[in-house]
Amino acid sequence: MSVVASVQESVLLAVLLQLVVILAAARLFAEVFRWLKQPAVVGEIAAGLALGPSLFGRFCPDLSLRVFDPSVSVVFEILSQLGLILLLFLVGLEFDFSHLGQHGKSALCISLMGIVLPFGLGLALAPFMHPHLERTASGEPVSFLGFTLFMGIAMSITAIPVLGRIMLELNITRTRLGAITISAAAVNDACGWIILATISSIVAARFQLGQTLTMIGATLVFVTLMLFAARPVLKRLVQLALRREGSELGFNSFAVLLVLLFLCSMATSLIGISAIFGAFLLGTMISDESEFRDAITRQLRNFLTVFFLPIFFTYTGLRTDLGTLQSGTQWLFFSGVLACAVLGKLGGCGAAAWLTGFSRREAFVVGAMMNTRGLMELIVINVGRDLGVVTDSVFCMLVLMALLTTMMTTPLVLLGMRGTELEPFIRKSGFLTADRDETSA
Repeated sequence: MSVVASVQESVLLAVLLQLVVILAAARLFAEVFRWLKQPAVVGEIAAGLALGPSLFGRFCPDLSLRVFDPSVSVVFEILSQLGLILLLFLVGLEFDFSHLGQHGKSALCISLMGIVLPFGLGLALAPFMHPHLERTASGEPVSFLGFTLFMGIAMSITAIPVLGRIMLELNITRTRLGAITISAAAVNDACGWIILATISSIVAARFQLGQTLTMIGATLVFVTLMLFAARPVLKRLVQLALRREGSELGFNSFAVLLVLLFLCSMATSLIGISAIFGAFLLGTMISDESEFRDAITRQLRNFLTVFFLPIFFTYTGLRTDLGTLQSGTQWLFFSGVLACAVLGKLGGCGAAAWLTGFSRREAFVVGAMMNTRGLMELIVINVGRDLGVVTDSVFCMLVLMALLTTMMTTPLVLLGMRGTELEPFIRKSGFLTADRDETSA
């Protein structure tokens, strides 16, 4: 065996070992958390935290290093991003946006309130925390402006992939409230990425107004082209494929779909707002083709759920160490972070929904869903840590906040669903029964 072949086999064995551990742990934790009436995604996040430096790496460091060989981490980063792209396409495909003609104003108001109020609360909390921050790894004090701005954006994120998956599990993707909430979350996150890029430029002392305006303009042009140029062509291609192949799409049609999916993801990635939004937008363009949607869901959903998504959620948790919060002051600040996060999202978005005509229970449910942070939060705070404005202790606070707000989502939705349009859909999903069908996960 040649040296190259030997190295390839060694890398393959390392990847296969990690896949075995990650997939087994993800399914085990998912089942435990489903028994606790939590969605599978929360269990997969918890699996990653348990396998990472917070638990397994702390008590069995040598074994952890042997199992999770850092030399192959790039393989899992790529796999997790591919899983995220496929998930966002499926989320866009699953949603019924016909409600937005009547309630588009509500979605926009909810989205804006979900940015403005949490951002303001983050800005207000940061001055109290900054004097107590440890120095950066290079020994420099943390920038007050940079830390303050990143606290604001960290509070403003809604994790649309996690929210989408929770809503899929609860069977509420095609409800009026579901469509309005996911649309508000999509606008929220698109704005969030643009704000994040702007803040990153300010912190790195290379703020360029022209570059930011170019990003916004390119996004608007891309969305316009998708709506008015690509969508009619896509719909004709879909109908042609269905007439030729029936409800079971052939290899050629599926291959063409994947090519288009990755091209759209490349487009938004090049614009700078993340590849997942291109995938989501493509899904929304053909979401009203019900027969095509069902065919694609049958072909994608099981493998996506069992393979790609556990890798994304679990492997991100592997890179998170929750053991850096030690002093009472740090735990007090964490309580403040959690309170501001919940008040800003649940309170702010719920109030916006109520003021735009929803009942109190419906507004509460909308606020609860918008309060989902998940691992999109980790992307934001990782950027902050790389720029030296988010210290290890603050990183832990924000990770815990992301996990807890995600865990709150399902219980709060179940608490507020009674008497709303969501109740029959959730009961039909089987989520409330002990022996739910595996496909609901």
